[in-house]
Amino acid sequence: MFDNIRYDLKSIKERDPAARSSIEIWLLYSGFHAVQGYRIAHFFWRCHLKFIARMWSQLTRFFTGVEIHPAAKIGRGLLIDHGSGVVIGETAEIGDDCTLYQGVTLGGTGKDTGKRHPTLGNNVMVGAGAKVLGPFKVGDNAKIAAGSIVLEEVPPNSTVVGVPGRVVTLEGKRVVKNNLDQIHIPDPVAQELCKMRIHTERLEKQLLETQQELEQLKEKVK
Repeated sequence: MFDNIRYDLKSIKERDPAARSSIEIWLLYSGFHAVQGYRIAHFFWRCHLKFIARMWSQLTRFFTGVEIHPAAKIGRGLLIDHGSGVVIGETAEIGDDCTLYQGVTLGGTGKDTGKRHPTLGNNVMVGAGAKVLGPFKVGDNAKIAAGSIVLEEVPPNSTVVGVPGRVVTLEGKRVVKNNLDQIHIPDPVAQELCKMRIHTERLEKQLLETQQELEQLKEKVK
């Protein structure tokens, strides 16, 4: 456990540019507190003291705003940045040196039994507010953009964006025509409004042409 704590501190300090010292992380980082609280709860869970494990995890949730089920399996060096609103389900698995931002959910869809939650490989980044739902694998070094909803397996070394999530880069190469990122994601409402505007302009043009034809007919009748 102490080796894991030292590794967690070192990993967070190297990856978080706002971290100025290990003491600051130890005392002030709620994400670090949540992970260490999980490790204690997980120890109780493995010792079949499940009530104590759940009680400890709920106390940790109360103080940190991060809910991690004590049965989840988490590797070393997990960075939960900003530590708020993160939920990690019972059968979730997380590899080494992963990063989860605020509002991330590693949850289930409600239709699976047994293994219900996702498995994250090593060095996976999940952006703020992203939801990864279901018993599938997210490969090593994958990145999931903020706000994405991922419902199927993600290959290693890829980037996923959108709702539902789709792979836009793989091994550093684009796999779709438009390379999307966490900022420039198409707005479906704006797209529909644009289609309506084009359709309205076409109808107005047809109406104007019809009016002109009627005026010409009137002139001929006169």
